[in-house]
Amino acid sequence: MKPSIVVFDVNETLSDMSPMGQRFVDVGAPVHVAKLWFATLLRDGFALTAAGDNGSCAGIGAEVLRGVFAGMELSRDLEAAVEHVMAGFSSLGLHPDVTDGVKALHAAGYRLATLTNGSMQLAEKLFTDAGIRDRFELLLSVEDAPVWKPGRQSYDYAASVCGARPDEMLLVAMHPWDIHGASRAGLATAWINRTGGPYPDYFQAPDHTLSSLTELAPALTGGR
Repeated sequence: MKPSIVVFDVNETLSDMSPMGQRFVDVGAPVHVAKLWFATLLRDGFALTAAGDNGSCAGIGAEVLRGVFAGMELSRDLEAAVEHVMAGFSSLGLHPDVTDGVKALHAAGYRLATLTNGSMQLAEKLFTDAGIRDRFELLLSVEDAPVWKPGRQSYDYAASVCGARPDEMLLVAMHPWDIHGASRAGLATAWINRTGGPYPDYFQAPDHTLSSLTELAPALTGGR
């Protein structure tokens, strides 16, 4: 069955998180710590999911920062440094290919939604600032689901809210773990590979591999 609903991951897939590195530099931490922090945030969120719990992305992120910054010589006190880094989420923009890609999918008649492990409010601001909020029918977050992605219950939650079966939906993500989870839940998938890196062979392969979101609408409509 061809999908009628396109569901987007948000953090990194749509939002350009590269400016977060400067937030770490601002507080006196090395820029490379940003990637360690985000990877640890995801790890701990996934651990909670594996245990059947659902943590707050912001809460986990702030607590992980306190651990990462422990023992570092920062340019401000610990809580001020944590607040400065976490505030960076609200100032992020979209990757250059996202606006045109979203508009093309909407124009092609697809229902558009998000399913983020982060905050729905941050997604709202991100799309409003970019002038594409009206293209999205629903902004969904795992804050309202039983568990984080890639837990199956998160994708089932999105299908339920959208009033659709999983096989009517397609997940767009840059994270192979998200592609795998969605595939296992019965969704079609599109992997956005902007860096040209390899896809891990231990994860279920995506249905579409794209270097830019602008390639998705032609790929889908060409197959109709």
